[in-house]
Amino acid sequence: MRWSDRISATLMHHTARFTVRYGADLRFAGRDLPRPPRRSVPTRHGDVRVFEYGDPSAPAHVHLHGGAWLMRYPHMDDWWCRFLAATAGVRVLNVDFHAAPYAVFPRAQEEALDVTTRAMDSGPVSVGGFSSGGGMAAAVCLMLRDGGHPAPVLQVLGIPALDLSDTWASEVPRGRGMISPGLRELVRRAYFPDPATRSSPYASPLLAESLADLPRALVMTAELDTLRPDGDRYAARLREAGIAVWHDVTPNVDHYFLTKDPGRARITMAHVASELALAHGLAHPAG
Repeated sequence: MRWSDRISATLMHHTARFTVRYGADLRFAGRDLPRPPRRSVPTRHGDVRVFEYGDPSAPAHVHLHGGAWLMRYPHMDDWWCRFLAATAGVRVLNVDFHAAPYAVFPRAQEEALDVTTRAMDSGPVSVGGFSSGGGMAAAVCLMLRDGGHPAPVLQVLGIPALDLSDTWASEVPRGRGMISPGLRELVRRAYFPDPATRSSPYASPLLAESLADLPRALVMTAELDTLRPDGDRYAARLREAGIAVWHDVTPNVDHYFLTKDPGRARITMAHVASELALAHGLAHPAG
């Protein structure tokens, strides 16, 4: 990794708690939940911290935060974890996986997989995430399938990053979106430094040969987001593989797709919570 990339990645890694500011207007539920206890979960890379929200006896939803594999700051999605725990009745496991420049692919994906399989010891799980975390959630589902593990009951993919390959680099629009081409190139160099790994289905789930036998998916994209093609194409490929998909595109917004219109966000978030509750058998379909 060149020095300029290491400096940029290090700064993003350590300053995320001061620079990431979103979700304050989206705390619709769960404010009264206590501070999540920190658990230590063994993985093949050593112990990983997990912040647990909700009833410890409830079914588990593994959440993987965003941050472009550069920001190690699971608290950025505290508002989301609280909402799901409070409204869906699930136990949310917010994973503090390792990120660049102190880790490279596939460490974060393998840590997320190992946390998920540990959670499966207590029963069925669901998996989800935002942005890079959404891509990791899709990868975890593929890794579980390929490893012969039970499938999650649901995958929740919010504005997911699903293609880090060299093909993407030649096709991406050169716009000025929040997720700029420059940022994606930094991610590729910092967390995916070996170009040969970037087309792996666990780095770029969109390029997986088959999407058969994966769980039902909720795929949320944003109209003006640079990552929108990733999610749109993945939703289409899942449907082609016979997987049930709910695909929602928030209009006229960039990457922080829930923040512009809290009214619409409330509806979207409530739908996700309802789907999670149904998937885990915590609610029953109407009628």
